Amino acid sequence: MLSHSVVHWHMADQGWTFEAGDGVITDPIQHAKVLHEIYTSADPGYSGRVTVPLLWDKETGQIVNNESSEIIRMFNSAFNDIGAEAGDYYPEDLWDEIDQINQLIYETVNNGVYRCGFATSQEAYEEAIQPLFATLDLLEQRLASQPYLVGSRITEADWRLFTTLVRFDPVYVGHFKCNLRRIVDYPNLWRYVRELYSFPGVSETVNMQHIKGHYYQSHPTINPSGVVPAGPLIHWA
Repeated sequence: MLSHSVVHWHMADQGWTFEAGDGVITDPIQHAKVLHEIYTSADPGYSGRVTVPLLWDKETGQIVNNESSEIIRMFNSAFNDIGAEAGDYYPEDLWDEIDQINQLIYETVNNGVYRCGFATSQEAYEEAIQPLFATLDLLEQRLASQPYLVGSRITEADWRLFTTLVRFDPVYVGHFKCNLRRIVDYPNLWRYVRELYSFPGVSETVNMQHIKGHYYQSHPTINPSGVVPAGPLIHWA
């Protein structure tokens, strides 16, 4: 059984918090105030990094996993027998192709935006931004001839890319200096991200107040004022 909580977008001195706020679901299991309390409840001696997402088993009181690429695979099949919606986002016949595109996108896009944003030298920034936009250009071409990354079916590769694309124009263009082009400037990527956004149940998980508030207010070395920009206005429909 799973606990369903949402940590606050604001990372205080103690890291991710369950601080009350708009759209925040507090911890109904242990009533923790900060996420590190969950880690140390599973392992009192833990002193490593406290990261999200986190999959928690309330029956055993243990952390199941805290790696998003593994959690998404678990959700794909582990709950099929207890009422999960039908669908296989990692079909066996596409394993190799999904793994290949996942690796490229993770290294140059998912992680690439962070490499741009946290670069502390011009050289490091240039080394990150060139492959980032080379991959976006490649994906734009790929989506010109097929609706999704691996052909005609939505797979986990699409959802792993979506989480970065939905944040790209509101956050990464300005905050992380990923401003060669915006996603809205790519006709196929823009069509694609809006389609994924409109998929049943997805838009409800996208809280732009949380997204923008987290990035602009938790990186004082990048944005010392903590001011959150008003835009851009994005028409997802």
